[in-house]
Amino acid sequence: MDMTSVRRDLHRIPERGFQEFKTQQYLLHFIENLPQDRLQVKTWRTGILVLVQGESPSKTIGYRTDIDGLPIKEETGYEFQSEHDGYMHACGHDLHMTIALSILEYYATHRVKDNLLFVFQPAEEGPGGALPMLDSEEFKAWKPDQMMALHIAPEYPVGTIATRPGLLFANTSELFIDLTGKGGHAAYPHHTRDMVVAASHLVTQFQSIVARNVDPLDSAVVTVGKIDGGTKQNIIAEKARLEGTIRTLSADSMSKVKTRIEAMVRGIEASFECEASIDYGSNYYQVNNSPEHVQTFMDNMKRLSDVSLVECREAMTGEDFGYFLKEIPGFMFWLGVNSSSGLHTSTLKPDESAMETAYLALTSYLNEIAN
Repeated sequence: MDMTSVRRDLHRIPERGFQEFKTQQYLLHFIENLPQDRLQVKTWRTGILVLVQGESPSKTIGYRTDIDGLPIKEETGYEFQSEHDGYMHACGHDLHMTIALSILEYYATHRVKDNLLFVFQPAEEGPGGALPMLDSEEFKAWKPDQMMALHIAPEYPVGTIATRPGLLFANTSELFIDLTGKGGHAAYPHHTRDMVVAASHLVTQFQSIVARNVDPLDSAVVTVGKIDGGTKQNIIAEKARLEGTIRTLSADSMSKVKTRIEAMVRGIEASFECEASIDYGSNYYQVNNSPEHVQTFMDNMKRLSDVSLVECREAMTGEDFGYFLKEIPGFMFWLGVNSSSGLHTSTLKPDESAMETAYLALTSYLNEIAN
């Protein structure tokens, strides 16, 4: 398999969550051209499940990759850049899929004792594909005994694999708040209820949530990244919308932060005589690595001369793979790709040679635990 060619093919066709129709067809075509004697394939919405039958299975080991893109206009300058205007594989899912295909190709021709399940999951970036996929009959029929996944890490050099026992990624939630008051002429503010002012007060109040409601030994983030309000400089705004994100290192802190946000929003309604609604959008559960499984993986990595293993700190990154790990023991790890641009940026250019590191690492580990 030419991983570079496959990655570039996939890079050209990024698609939004649950709309990955071209991506699914590309993946299915690749899978159909593998030896089929030990493969079983199911589709679920735009996702795919591939079971590789083991020689004498006592367990099933799952490997998950995400397949969707992001609504970002690409600015990499690649000759093979996105053909879908306004969409880009800006989070490395093109590499993730390619790595998964390379491992699947290997095990289509190299027999192991246990079953392997390859999960091509849609909608990781939103609205969230992991939870509904977990609940699907297709997944339940082949539910694995352990799960694993990787995510590219621009900040680490190629050859680096980073992970840790316990918490790796945070609990995350989107945040959307709509405020509705009464608009009017800027010369007559006493006849209006100004939602730009209300929104401004609310954002200011949010700054006290982490400082005064979250245990200092815990961590949380409340960020409002976008405010929309008003139509013209001399018209008082009838409506305003705040869009943001919440991230915490514990499920308990997520609950506390949301409780405080809701109390503050009720206060704004009373103070500014307006109506407000809150939508938490996509919520992702923390990625919590099973110490037993991740330690076996780390021990295997230490024996590989081409891999530099780093035991990293936890991150405020969000990943819906956490829902898999909530039900099934396993782990996730970072794969260094050495890019000066970060995840979710229009100029992300991962080093493609990192895919070979992942291939070597994962086949080494699976050969150990599946035999």
